[in-house]
Amino acid sequence: EMQLVESGGGSVPAGGSLTLSCTASGGTFENSDMGWYRQAPGNKCDMVSQIANDGRIWYDGAVKGRFTASQDNAKNTLYLQMNNMKPEDTAVYYCVASWGGVWSKSVAHCPYNGMNYWGKGTLVTVSS
Repeated sequence: EMQLVESGGGSVPAGGSLTLSCTASGGTFENSDMGWYRQAPGNKCDMVSQIANDGRIWYDGAVKGRFTASQDNAKNTLYLQMNNMKPEDTAVYYCVASWGGVWSKSVAHCPYNGMNYWGKGTLVTVSS
């Protein structure tokens, strides 16, 4: 069964940058929709970005212009480049891959049913 492993989380000051990676093992991203969700303590689980299998990319308004999602199919890896980070970006970030799943923009908790694979998450902390 495919597993997703995130890396690259950590602590940065406001205005800093981080790049998250999500590598798949035991399977490939081929023909899947992929994306990133995040959840801060006490907050809902929000979709940050999605890369559809046709290449279209969606960003939440809170990160548009600051975050860039990309994928490297040869490396079976998904990336999230985060620039000009803000304290409100502090959250656990989850990588998701799904074939035909329902991508909700905001749900109560990450992970949620209906998506094929979730990573375990990586913590990002932005200090003011």
